[in-house]
Amino acid sequence: MEERWFHATPALDAEIRERFEPLWLQGAAGALDGWRDDADGALALAIVLDQFPLNMYRGQARSFATLPQAIAVTRHAVAQGLHRRLATNRVAFLYMPLMHSESLVDQDESVRLFEAAGLASNARFARHHRALIERFGRFPHRNAILGRPSSEAENRYLASNEAFLG
Repeated sequence: MEERWFHATPALDAEIRERFEPLWLQGAAGALDGWRDDADGALALAIVLDQFPLNMYRGQARSFATLPQAIAVTRHAVAQGLHRRLATNRVAFLYMPLMHSESLVDQDESVRLFEAAGLASNARFARHHRALIERFGRFPHRNAILGRPSSEAENRYLASNEAFLG
């Protein structure tokens, strides 16, 4: 699963859009909010609102349109203890919206949750994401698609070998 999910292709992006865009539109409109009160439902809603748009709208500002809703789902699930009911390999997807957030508070929580779950690889990525937010206050690799100007420091970073483009 990890190979297929994290190394997406245009074909996979198109498949996700074809199969799940109507569901994402429902979620974006709040029609699926009832899912958030069940562990599996919260996980599914986090995937619909966070992961699917990243594939369906890759390289477009719309890919982040429902990230705030996904973060709210994750925070609600954690506050209710729903994350404790999910298997470790599934809970990672519930925590992803926090790692995708440009809020340092969310980044700190992301690192804490991935570490507490024993998800070493995810925790390493979460620490990297947090370091970018600590350094720049945002993800420089999103600037172009979000229509934000990059600072000189961000441009140097983006031109460097250390640049994270995901």
